[in-house]
Amino acid sequence: MAKINGDGNQVEVKQESTTTESEESMESNWTEITESFDHMNLKMDLLHGIYGYGFEKPSAIQKQAIKPCCEGRNVIAQAQSGNGKTATFSISVLQLVDERIRDVQAVILAPTRGLAQQVS
Repeated sequence: MAKINGDGNQVEVKQESTTTESEESMESNWTEITESFDHMNLKMDLLHGIYGYGFEKPSAIQKQAIKPCCEGRNVIAQAQSGNGKTATFSISVLQLVDERIRDVQAVILAPTRGLAQQVS
């Protein structure tokens, strides 16, 4: 499938289908799946927080989406409720925030009030 990248160049994007633990099929042009939070190159304080909240291992969507988010790639992640989407983007945003900078570094938008309350 051909797409236009941010530079206006046409690039070939290969869609791959992977099956997760829950037997859901995901289509992606990102092939790397990271099996543990420890192997995602996350900040040590962030890792302590993840484990402190009771997370033991990443969900299927977290295994595939956290790393490209942290690398600044555009990611569209879709999964059923309760599969870890909120933690996926929260972990990614927190990884990218520089604690030394006292200005706004991220804005999270939600399409509904209910979802905004859920992710706040």
